[in-house]
Amino acid sequence: MSTNAMIILAVAVIAVVVGIALLMKTRKSQQLKARFGQEYQRTLESTGNKGLAEAKLEKLEKRVHGFNLVELAPEARVEFDAEWKQIQARFVDDPKIALAEADQLIQKMMTARGYPTADFEQRAADISVDHALVVENYRAGHEIALLHAQGRATTEDMRQAMIHYRTLFADLAGAPEVARAATGGRA
Repeated sequence: MSTNAMIILAVAVIAVVVGIALLMKTRKSQQLKARFGQEYQRTLESTGNKGLAEAKLEKLEKRVHGFNLVELAPEARVEFDAEWKQIQARFVDDPKIALAEADQLIQKMMTARGYPTADFEQRAADISVDHALVVENYRAGHEIALLHAQGRATTEDMRQAMIHYRTLFADLAGAPEVARAATGGRA
């Protein structure tokens, strides 16, 4: 085989290897985007670098897969549902208290499912791995709860927060069809 033929063959092999590597990287990116939804974009914006964002999301996936996550037992689901209905009913008379109770119930439910409940940002990130469809609802509800704590949330804001929390509640309770309907069917 001539030197020119060997060079052409080597270049062709390198081109194929690079092409396969790029294809695999694109596929990985697409899978992460599909899995994390809006959380992918949020992470990309916060890191400013696609490689760093994807590495962060992959690390988060590994972290959450290390948890001992469980579905709620039917009796626990019934108890949580009853507590949620009480909180919603209380909203009519005392929206401020109901909003705080809704936030606490979400945390209690997360604990029952096996999620650690450290700080809010870590909870939201952990939820994003398996509940990407509704994590933005959790963030929006929490943001309104923070405004409420500062005395800057209106009753309408608090009503919206309750709707956001209800969507996450439904997904955590094992009723993703309710959460999907509440988010307009975005998957």
